Amino acid sequence: MSNPSHLKSLTILAASILSAVLGSVHGFSVFLVFLENAFAVNRASASLTYSLALVFLTLAVLYGHRFYGKAPPPIFAICVCLLAAAGAVVAAFAPNLWLVWFGYSLIFGTANGLGYGYALQLAGQALPERKGFTMGIVTAAYGIGAAGAPIGFAVAMEVGGFYAAMMSLACILATTGLVTAILLQKSGARFQTDIQEETSKTSATPLQTVWLWFGFGTGVAAGLMAIGHAAPIAQSLGMSKSTAVAAPVLISLCIIPGAVLGGWLVDHVKPKSILFWLPLLSAGALLLLTQSNGGILLFACLMIVGFAYGALIAVYPSIISHAFGAIEGIRIYGRVFTAWGSAGLAAPWFAGILYDLSGNYQQALLTAGAFAILSSVAAATLKLTR
Repeated sequence: MSNPSHLKSLTILAASILSAVLGSVHGFSVFLVFLENAFAVNRASASLTYSLALVFLTLAVLYGHRFYGKAPPPIFAICVCLLAAAGAVVAAFAPNLWLVWFGYSLIFGTANGLGYGYALQLAGQALPERKGFTMGIVTAAYGIGAAGAPIGFAVAMEVGGFYAAMMSLACILATTGLVTAILLQKSGARFQTDIQEETSKTSATPLQTVWLWFGFGTGVAAGLMAIGHAAPIAQSLGMSKSTAVAAPVLISLCIIPGAVLGGWLVDHVKPKSILFWLPLLSAGALLLLTQSNGGILLFACLMIVGFAYGALIAVYPSIISHAFGAIEGIRIYGRVFTAWGSAGLAAPWFAGILYDLSGNYQQALLTAGAFAILSSVAAATLKLTR
């Protein structure tokens, strides 16, 4: 008979697999040119597909806590995956961009947020004494999916275009639903809504929520301004077009160890120290980038930014869960997560505006560095107990 630690490992494994597959939503850029040509639309309209998906993903994380306890984990996981697969199928057969938005942005984006938020919190409940580390693993898995999806999508596009990519995604999602359901059934996992520790926890004050939202939003905005423009930033600082392609790959890969280490730190270091120093690390790298002329220094700075971003997106949900409890923490994180959605929409766009105005990325990098510093200021101001 399996021991409890083995059962907990199965739960964390299932949550990580689910998270990794859902991370594919961030491989969308592969489809941009195809959607432009297929539906005779401009780049802004095609890009709106991804932007809308992030909006619905954010809303699903915000309101997901209302649904997490409604079904056993195996049923919830397979329903989320089948819903996401249905959205991919609708997008595959869409005769116009409006139906792509309905299938990919609305249905798949909503299912993505429900599944990611659920996987994150379920993993944290599986090992409450090390919830920072387990939530970091699930966040890292999401990053792995985001880094690997463009490769798979590109292969599918070569074979059968957007239709083949979406149908392949639907098949993978359906299979993932079955696999995670089996693992969760074997682990005996239960999403807890009546945890004993809640009696000793208090809800966040409005001011705490505001500072958490502001700190998280400015911290991830700093990272997203660089991540969303990594390749052109490298080119503008002297890299050749072929070499600059390595920039987004490296920055994405560094998100993964950042998430794992960030989650681990939550279990061992004072929360405010982590929230203060991580953005400063990113700020230093961003400001140093403005003085770079390419080469190893450029790649090193971008990798540090990716690492700090990965750590921040793992640290905030973990710290919130530690501070306010496993149940109340879910509600609070849902509100704070809207800062990520806002940053995801605005930060890369704002970096593009600054580039258009100046003809280079100096102002964008300085602004990103300023955002990171503001995140540290918010952390220093935040009153947070363990």
